[in-house]
Amino acid sequence: VMVSRRADRERIPVRYCSLGTRDAARDPHTLVELSAFSAINRFQPFNVAVSSNVLLLMDFHCHLTTSEVVGYLGGRWDTNTQLLTVLRAFPCRTRLADRDTASAVEEEICQNLFMRGLSLVGWYHSHPRGPALPSLQDIDSQMDHQLRLQGSNNGFQPCLGIICGPYYHGNQGVASTITPFWVVPPPEQRPNDYGIPVAVEVTYVQDNFLTSDVLNEMMLLVDYYRTAPDLVQFNQYWCPETTMMDKIKGSLSCHAPKDQAYSQILEHVYSQLSNTQ
Repeated sequence: VMVSRRADRERIPVRYCSLGTRDAARDPHTLVELSAFSAINRFQPFNVAVSSNVLLLMDFHCHLTTSEVVGYLGGRWDTNTQLLTVLRAFPCRTRLADRDTASAVEEEICQNLFMRGLSLVGWYHSHPRGPALPSLQDIDSQMDHQLRLQGSNNGFQPCLGIICGPYYHGNQGVASTITPFWVVPPPEQRPNDYGIPVAVEVTYVQDNFLTSDVLNEMMLLVDYYRTAPDLVQFNQYWCPETTMMDKIKGSLSCHAPKDQAYSQILEHVYSQLSNTQ
């Protein structure tokens, strides 16, 4: 069975300059192309380093279901060097529409961050079969997160947004497209405009091994989605000669730790996934 490509063609990104003032009639799922900081006469106001284990766990989460997923990013912000270091991904094991469990899941993540001495530094979500570009809704969500993280002390702490597109057929090869972004507020004289989504340059730091924390999160995700109706069918074909299982293995190999023993660990995870079908 070949996975439908219909959804790939439905959401055509628009350029930011074509948006103009906010319009309630505009589809909030409209995708917007990213601008470069240089294109709006700005410098990126912070540097970002992201651990490869963060990418691996995030990419794994996004591959498991045909529905959008969301998670948070933990790390540290150094005001002296203006460096944001992203060290952990915290997948939300909940449905986006399930308001009842969301608060409990978020509280658990807050406790996890605190125990590890980390701060909340961003969030991620998936566009399962579409381009990894922000929608108008994503732009507003990112602005909300940025304002909330900045708090009331007028200090500056960046909040990184990441979009992962695992099954978009416009991707190059089997690797997911992963898009870090930030939102520049509209000019003061145009307060009713949308924020400007900009691409964030990131340094990816290669981890030496797969941590037990990451492996544990992967197994919890497998258990959570095991009986879900929107679990990806890994025996289906993503494209000719490439099954969904081949797809996820190929994408995760892009974030592989230097220690080759990780492959044996991941094979155990993949076997658990196969047992869900």
